[in-house]
Amino acid sequence: MSGKKLIVAATLLAIAQIGILSWIIAGRAAVLRNGAEVLLKVEPIDPRDLLRGDYVRLNYEIRNVPVKILTNAPAGEFVTEEGPVLLRLGKDADGYWRARSATLGAPSGPPPAGEVDIRGSIRGGWTLGPDAMLSVEFGIDRYYVPEGDGVAIETDMRERPFGILAAIAADGKPQIKALMDGQTRLYEEPLY
Repeated sequence: MSGKKLIVAATLLAIAQIGILSWIIAGRAAVLRNGAEVLLKVEPIDPRDLLRGDYVRLNYEIRNVPVKILTNAPAGEFVTEEGPVLLRLGKDADGYWRARSATLGAPSGPPPAGEVDIRGSIRGGWTLGPDAMLSVEFGIDRYYVPEGDGVAIETDMRERPFGILAAIAADGKPQIKALMDGQTRLYEEPLY
């Protein structure tokens, strides 16, 4: 390959990489800017990442979903499939959003006014007994905070309610918008 062709190929590759990164960033910003806001109750797990600094690892109250609220539970006693799950959330009197129903796979239709669908995923191997629970992961289980703040926030989270203000896209994908200490925004995510 000649030098001129090599330069053109390298330039096209660089433009493609910049385009892909810009698309990812713009997609995240669009969810934060236009997504439906919900307040989710959280509990701390662990405050430190050796490579990236302090963070608060979040265990969402809505993570544990009773099987009995599944609208399309498969027949049988044991299910091994993994896959997407949509939780239909509604706002309670205390301001936090909680699961009203759950659907495996695609939703049955758009949520009614005052409710929002959040997309998560389940691991296989859960039972369908009357008291069984699904464990749902949403992909928003860490929130990075300024260095030195992680341990203090974890301690505070054990003493009083904390939440995450999440923006939820029309397809149910959540993004963390802010870490909340009661009604106070401690940290807010920038759009870019």
